[in-house]
Amino acid sequence: MTTTTEAPAPAAAPPAKPVQGRIKCVVWDLDNTLWDGVLLEDGEVTVRPGVIEHIRRLDAMGVLHSVASKNDHETAMAKLRELGLEEMFLAPRIGWNPKSESLRQLAEKLNLGLDAFAFVDDQDFELAEMAYSLPQVTRVNAADIDTELVKPDYRPRFVSDESAQRREMYRSQLERDEVREEFTGTNEEFLASLEMVFTIAPAAREDLQRAEELTIRTNQLNSTGRTYSYDELDALRESPDHLLLVATLTDRFGSYGKIGLALVDRSGPDWRLNMMLMSCRVMSRGVGSVLLNHLMERAREAGAGLVADFVPTGRNRMMQITYAFSGFREVAKDGDRQLLAADLDRAQEQPGYVTVRVTR
Repeated sequence: MTTTTEAPAPAAAPPAKPVQGRIKCVVWDLDNTLWDGVLLEDGEVTVRPGVIEHIRRLDAMGVLHSVASKNDHETAMAKLRELGLEEMFLAPRIGWNPKSESLRQLAEKLNLGLDAFAFVDDQDFELAEMAYSLPQVTRVNAADIDTELVKPDYRPRFVSDESAQRREMYRSQLERDEVREEFTGTNEEFLASLEMVFTIAPAAREDLQRAEELTIRTNQLNSTGRTYSYDELDALRESPDHLLLVATLTDRFGSYGKIGLALVDRSGPDWRLNMMLMSCRVMSRGVGSVLLNHLMERAREAGAGLVADFVPTGRNRMMQITYAFSGFREVAKDGDRQLLAADLDRAQEQPGYVTVRVTR
């Protein structure tokens, strides 16, 4: 007697409310999803042009892609290389583990929440297993990609000049992580080996899309939690009383992109730092205070003091610690808003493991 086990039904849940740009990574099955046919049975498979169009369209907007497939790893990777598609997928998971486990590994590897993933598969069983094990992951039947992958969830709120480079930025980060795991020296020696270059420059108009995106997305290292629109930033950029600076970071693996933003009001005897933010992904690189130290030096050169607004948001304690470490202390408070004043004699030397370049 043969016993068959049916796949568990997907957990019932109310339809999720669309959130623009919620999906940061789409994870694809291969057989009868990315291509027609079963690779290990058919030998030759035919890639689905419509699938590739979606992948390239989303990639250009900064949405990442990966693979979760039950397949022979070497055979599948060879086929992806043959098709010219290997570079489109980050940290592909190809083997015989449950696909939910592959998603867990990807979430950890890419440092993204599970609710930022969508999983595309042609088999009801695999979709059901994902629903049972990881209900946070959005499931998409391969037959429905033309209607599902164009929804607002897959359209980032901001498509900046860096969006098309996001995949390469993540790929560079994965390479750094691998090198760090194998590195046997001290953390400072590892940072020095990266050959980092931190560039500070006045914001140009072409920087403003990314600057607006930074104020929206960077909440853990945003000193006030305030967001600024493109038009607001453009007006401040042209104001003679304000200084709007953008910071970028590169190393021997590639670019991190624009990772910092500072807005200073220079109209009074004390310069006022209205906003200071850094991208969370560079804090482990030991460069969190580089931009702040630069502003302290600039204010001292101009014969001005430097004060900073800080509003605790529940998530930006690291920025508060950065201010304290750089010698800022509270001098006034209005509700939640704190006014911090800098001791400019405590401006620190820039760390020796990073080269700082400044354009004025």
